[in-house]
Amino acid sequence: MIHLKTNYNIGEVPHSQYPRPQFIRDSFLCLNGKWGFAVGKAGTLPNEYTEEILVPFSPECINSGIGKQVLVEKDDVLCYKKSFELTSDWLNGIALLHFGAVDYYCEVFCNNKKVGSHKGGFTAFTFDVSKYLVEGINEISLIVKDDTENSGAGRGKQSKTPGGIWYTPQSGIWQTVWMEKIPVNHIEAIDYYPNFEQNEVLVKIKASSSVSYQVFDEGNLIVSGESNGDFLLKYDFKPWSPENPKLYDIKVTCGEDVIKSYFAMRSFGIVEDKFGKKRLSLNGKPYFFSGLLDQGYWSDGLLTYPSDEAIYEELVLLKKMGFNTLRKHIKIEPLRWYYYCDKLGFVVWQDFVNGGGEYKFNHIATFPFLGFKHRDDDYAYFARENEKGRKAFVKEWQETVEQLKNCVCISMWTIFNEGWGQFDSAKMQEAVKLVDQSRVIESISGWHDYKNQCDIKSLHTYYTKLKVPKDLRPVTLSEFGGYSLKISGHVFDEKKFFGYKKFKSQEKFVVALKKLYKEKLLPLISKGLSAAIYTQVSDVEEEINGLVTYDRKVIKIAPEEMKALNEALYAEANKVID
Repeated sequence: MIHLKTNYNIGEVPHSQYPRPQFIRDSFLCLNGKWGFAVGKAGTLPNEYTEEILVPFSPECINSGIGKQVLVEKDDVLCYKKSFELTSDWLNGIALLHFGAVDYYCEVFCNNKKVGSHKGGFTAFTFDVSKYLVEGINEISLIVKDDTENSGAGRGKQSKTPGGIWYTPQSGIWQTVWMEKIPVNHIEAIDYYPNFEQNEVLVKIKASSSVSYQVFDEGNLIVSGESNGDFLLKYDFKPWSPENPKLYDIKVTCGEDVIKSYFAMRSFGIVEDKFGKKRLSLNGKPYFFSGLLDQGYWSDGLLTYPSDEAIYEELVLLKKMGFNTLRKHIKIEPLRWYYYCDKLGFVVWQDFVNGGGEYKFNHIATFPFLGFKHRDDDYAYFARENEKGRKAFVKEWQETVEQLKNCVCISMWTIFNEGWGQFDSAKMQEAVKLVDQSRVIESISGWHDYKNQCDIKSLHTYYTKLKVPKDLRPVTLSEFGGYSLKISGHVFDEKKFFGYKKFKSQEKFVVALKKLYKEKLLPLISKGLSAAIYTQVSDVEEEINGLVTYDRKVIKIAPEEMKALNEALYAEANKVID
């Protein structure tokens, strides 16, 4: 197996950009960079840190400087230590310590005093460390335990036995660590609720006292005011779409606390087209979503992309290819990724991170192809016997929605994928709808749509003929294609690789892809198809079914050729559904 490097320079302090684009303050201290590192035993901090690790990369990836599996014994833990200097002004007000994500359970210490703990490998968390800080040198340390395969908690595509569709597991810190200083009188949260039909935005505020606000359109002040609580913005807001990703900037002030943020006017839902077929909609009208499955794995960083530049350039490439949608597959990205989707114009279908026990392939994957469905309150059937694991899933999806709810781009929450850790999907769908009624809920993606309770008819089609079944709901191909091309020198394993349909030359690959889109996919739009999500953005380890290689160095189809295929889909959709 080859550990491939990308072309991107990660620098001495990787991911040093402000990590929260919709809630920006002037105070920002990035703690990424070199940390002391050691593998210890549960419950204790080590006497010495024998290695260095480059945060926010996990030890299993080569960008971290370690590049190997380090958790071997059951009671092994990761130990981190970072020293940094603070001036006296940091001791005034409130100091917050933020972690973008740590996989999976961690205990955090500041100057050798425990400040808190967190469970959940994909969601952000924060501690108030004000009372632990001193002027001068301070120290943050962590003890991290990661045993998610045995606990039933959320792990995504990670596996201790990677291969095929399962990937190298990672552990520890894998998103930005940072601090900010805020006044006692401050803004805790800002939430946006666009009402597309009324062309107004309800802004909900959590703040210590009254606020003032200013709204800008490309730098020009358009709305301003003061409020003792929530407020309503009225203006001739232009709608956001992939074709015109219009964003509005807002500045909110509470005493000395100033927040810079942004929002957009858009709506997602389900409507009928002129023929009475149910379709997914954007801004109240039927819209055809053509996208890619995006695993978010990188050859040198695993779940952590190498740099801000890398992810921006990848999204620009996908835009040049003509895609308008990305399905973020069983992973939560840093908020900057969603910011670029907001800014560049991508609709995002966001998966929740799955958990559960061992994946039973015949039960979950083979039987659905034969037409068999199974009730998902049978926990043993879906490897969901672990009650703590089920409760952890609920907690983690709640944190996911809270963390991402303001992202303009997200149009859909996907609760379960292909039966992985599926349970009580009807109850889960209702629970998510109670929290967020502004988005479509795909409770079941692919299979085991028991009693058809999902908002949409979601199909995963790789080996069988593409078709649109009769259904009263919008029909989507939430996964299809997966055509595979091996590019020697740019693969994880030269001898072992996985794909749904393999091609030996780039020429044959491109010809087949064009035939798939023009002859097999395009005719389905008139029959009611609402969306098509091709598998996938990039190769990932043994999977070689990406449009680009795992190291992001080779593009398998020219962007202009892929764009032409997408433009043909949009032209057909406009003809059929307008």
